Amino acid sequence: MVPEQHAPSRPRRWALGLVWLASLGVAFGGTVQLAGPNLPHLAGELDGTAGELRQLREQNRQLRQREAVLERSDQISRVANQEMQGALAERDDQIAALRADVAFYERLVGATAPRKGLAVHSAQFSREPGGSWRYRIVLTQTRDRNAVSLGELKFDVEGVQGGQLARVNWDRLHQADAAPPQGYSFRYFQQLRGSVMLPEGFTPQRVRVSLRGDGTSLEQTLPWGSAG
Repeated sequence: MVPEQHAPSRPRRWALGLVWLASLGVAFGGTVQLAGPNLPHLAGELDGTAGELRQLREQNRQLRQREAVLERSDQISRVANQEMQGALAERDDQIAALRADVAFYERLVGATAPRKGLAVHSAQFSREPGGSWRYRIVLTQTRDRNAVSLGELKFDVEGVQGGQLARVNWDRLHQADAAPPQGYSFRYFQQLRGSVMLPEGFTPQRVRVSLRGDGTSLEQTLPWGSAG
């Protein structure tokens, strides 16, 4: 026969529970007793570490701001340097042009050159790839250094076409009806430039330049050979 097994009685279960609770209390008390002296130190270390972390984050934020400022400053410096280089190059071009003008004017009004009023110094023509002619007409005035010559210019080209004398006027040279004249305004000299078209089969021989303005009316004819 199998012996009967009886469940522990209620008082016995209470006793076992009390023993278990007592063992937990002893274990917790021992843990607290062991860790208790170190808790303030650990808490201080934790607070110190948190403070250092905050400082590092603040330093990182400041470094990022400085980096952004330096990048912006470097960009501004590069742009300013490029603008300065462009301004210097433009100024060099202006100085070179002024030197060329001075040298040209010195040749016009040398020590022995007679002083003259408004005049056409030269008219040069050069053929362009599209069949047009590029002109450069130089006007001078060396009599009165304080006077300003102001007016308008036109010119016709005289020559031969089909075995007969012919003239190509300003409008036809520009292939337009009532083509506006070219203005001029200068104290000592001025170079006027532009492009015109000559008719096919036309052989130029002379250039007749007309100047109007400031109560002045002037016509001057230059041979095409010497003009070009």
